[in-house]
Amino acid sequence: MSEPVSLDRTHPPSGVSDQFARAFTRLLRFFADTFFAQRYGHRAIVLETVAAVPGMVGSTLQHLKALRNMSDDEGWIRVLLDEAENERMHLLTFVEIAKPTRLERWLIILAQGIFYNLFFMLYLISARTAHRVVGYFEEEAVISYSEYLAQVEAGHHENVPAPRRAIEYWNLSPDARLTDVIIAVRADEAGHRDVNHAFADQLGARA
Repeated sequence: MSEPVSLDRTHPPSGVSDQFARAFTRLLRFFADTFFAQRYGHRAIVLETVAAVPGMVGSTLQHLKALRNMSDDEGWIRVLLDEAENERMHLLTFVEIAKPTRLERWLIILAQGIFYNLFFMLYLISARTAHRVVGYFEEEAVISYSEYLAQVEAGHHENVPAPRRAIEYWNLSPDARLTDVIIAVRADEAGHRDVNHAFADQLGARA
């Protein structure tokens, strides 16, 4: 049996690269808190469209690197592709729970266009920093989903039935509710957090 993922694990910043990654993450968290406040379902929709970008960017660049070097990728490509797919499933699930507004759809286009290019350039400049950014993103995601879960359990948001898509993807019980979905998504984010911090550590050790 696999060991449960810790929800409160954090990575203390060490060095300029980590400090930059943490500051960048806190800046984005500020904008998310300002725009969405406690509209957690809508926050999840917009942020998951951004969260699905790093895995695809990282897998693409790791693939090209492996081709250039004619070397093995050590399994990174598949892990990052799986991460991107997992984040996309988060998005599709929450689209069924909290219908995005027209403004949010435009915000998604804008945010994705800006973030994709920024993250692509960051990965080219420093893959270590890029993975650390994702690790810190996911730390914040765990916090946000924990807050969302508390809000639902307190009755501030309706604990609606889980979408069929979520039940099938996470193998939830047929009578699963929103709280079960949030718990499953939060565990995914904690896993992505640990993987990306580990990748950043490995890249740092090679430098």
